[in-house]
Amino acid sequence: MPVVKIIELIGSSPIGWSEAAQNAVTEAAKTIKNIKGIHVKRCTAKVENNKIVEYNANVKISFIVER
Repeated sequence: MPVVKIIELIGSSPIGWSEAAQNAVTEAAKTIKNIKGIHVKRCTAKVENNKIVEYNANVKISFIVER
């Protein structure tokens, strides 16, 4: 039976929340193998001069622990 670990990250993007979530997964994948899924907890954005300039996605990433 596999053991699953969950970490929480915040990804960011100037384009949108989807890309922010993908950026979190891409960065995690540099050091973590066997990523199986993500759960988006919250989406926020930074606003300057009445325009969104940065999208942030708080995500939980699950992966199988290697033995």
